[in-house]
Amino acid sequence: MPDNRQHEITSEKKLLDENGNIAEPGYAKKLFWKYDRKNIKANPLRIKEWDYYYIGTQEYGVALTLSDSGYVSCLSISLLGFCGEPFQFNDSEIGFFPLGKLKLPASSEIGNCRAKVGTCKMDFNNNGKVRHLFGRYDNYNNSGKTLEFDFRLTDIPEESMVIATPFDKDKHFYYNQKINCMRADGILKFGDINWTFGVDNGALATLDWGRGVWTYDNTWYWGSCQTILDDGSTFGFNIGYGFGNTSNASENMLFYNGKSHKLDQVVFNIPRNGEEYLYTEPWTFSSNDGRFEMSFAPIIDRQSPMDLKLICMIPHQVFGKISGKAVLDDGKVVEIKDKIAFAERVHNKW
Repeated sequence: MPDNRQHEITSEKKLLDENGNIAEPGYAKKLFWKYDRKNIKANPLRIKEWDYYYIGTQEYGVALTLSDSGYVSCLSISLLGFCGEPFQFNDSEIGFFPLGKLKLPASSEIGNCRAKVGTCKMDFNNNGKVRHLFGRYDNYNNSGKTLEFDFRLTDIPEESMVIATPFDKDKHFYYNQKINCMRADGILKFGDINWTFGVDNGALATLDWGRGVWTYDNTWYWGSCQTILDDGSTFGFNIGYGFGNTSNASENMLFYNGKSHKLDQVVFNIPRNGEEYLYTEPWTFSSNDGRFEMSFAPIIDRQSPMDLKLICMIPHQVFGKISGKAVLDDGKVVEIKDKIAFAERVHNKW
């Protein structure tokens, strides 16, 4: 059963108190905390809001980011091919001082957002039942060619991973939801790439929805998976740590047929040679309660680092095949083999 040190929120409440700190830290399986940008007491330049979608199959995937980080906005698209000769394309457009002008919704449950930065335009529309993501990126990856995408995400799971995490600094917080295993249908076109996503190739989507005020220097770990098992069940997980004060709850959770199953602590065992991380060598993941034991064979280390010393984002988002077992709250053991997942270690000064 889930560790009793994990504090679960089960009813609606305001996210922030009158001082701009999280009123009641913990985790939830639904979006019970109510976020309102007007309740933030920190400098508006420090506010960070983002919607990140990953849509993928066992053969290929696409990552879409739309973010407002106070003094910069970012639209980003990454393409990943896992079969044959693996490949990746990454490109971003950066704007300056959006300061909330992108008007990202205060809830992940409903609301639309639209942004155009440089040659990239994205629309993320959500009527509460269907999420329609579409857009284009002219001269993507300096190729002289246009990338176009159009996705519809449905079958939104009843439960997800939601966490409200304070930092050990006044007026700083991290509010996050991960929705795994949404059904995905759509297309992506770029040059010779013409990808289709749908029921025939088991396409699923994950949303990383976040709002908060971060401290300046952070290193975090995040892993995610979404897949369809042989019996047609959907299974996925969200694991991670290193970000904020997680004494009230971790963000480790399993997802099985739309229901969430809480885990306690999970450790990323990334190979190292002294101080150097060997991201493309095999990893393992292990939990303190034995409910999550996995091996991970990397295929692609997705990175597009920016290091200006005072400001940096040095990500290693590694995609690969994961195998092992996970134990649900009722004791059911789920075994997977060679399913596409990703895990990352990121260092930010932002």
